[in-house]
Amino acid sequence: MKPQVVVFDLGKVLLDFDYSKVAGRMLQFCSLPRDEIIKAVNQSPLLHRYETGLLTTQQFFDEVRNVSKFTGEFAHFEPIFADIFTPILEMIDLHTRLRKRDIPTYIFSNTNEMAVRHIRATYPFFENFTGYVFSYQHRAMKPEPAIYEVVERITGRGGKEILYIDDRQENVEQGNARGWTSILHQAPKETIKQIQLLGLL
Repeated sequence: MKPQVVVFDLGKVLLDFDYSKVAGRMLQFCSLPRDEIIKAVNQSPLLHRYETGLLTTQQFFDEVRNVSKFTGEFAHFEPIFADIFTPILEMIDLHTRLRKRDIPTYIFSNTNEMAVRHIRATYPFFENFTGYVFSYQHRAMKPEPAIYEVVERITGRGGKEILYIDDRQENVEQGNARGWTSILHQAPKETIKQIQLLGLL
């Protein structure tokens, strides 16, 4: 069966990201070393709580401020924390091509409110998806089965009807376990080739 919808991971698939940028910009407001700042915000338990909706944006900022000794205000912190992305142009173009063929597309991402707010304001392509599933809104993160169930509910599809593109093996494996057609994204050229073989381009 040819997939009927395409579900994209966001980070490292459509947008690259680098949390070391956060540390570099926070240094002017912090007394901690750069490595300690990175540890506080990159894939940390604190970030996990924020991206699963267990902390509000204000609560996350308050905790980061306590851990990092950040002396600035939230107005200083948000652009520092959120502006970590670089567009992956070949994948954004792939999405445009799929939409021109009237194929429904979705974003499925472990992410947070500040990141989504920044991306919406900065990258026009982001508005052109059929729907969105963000971890912080559903209190679950990939590869937890519960959030994959949300994708199936929102898309109205299941099994091989869903083509899922993600750069993390454990996330792809959970998609495979649900019978989805999955691509482990490593390079745009290879992902695009696999989509062509599926007959979507």
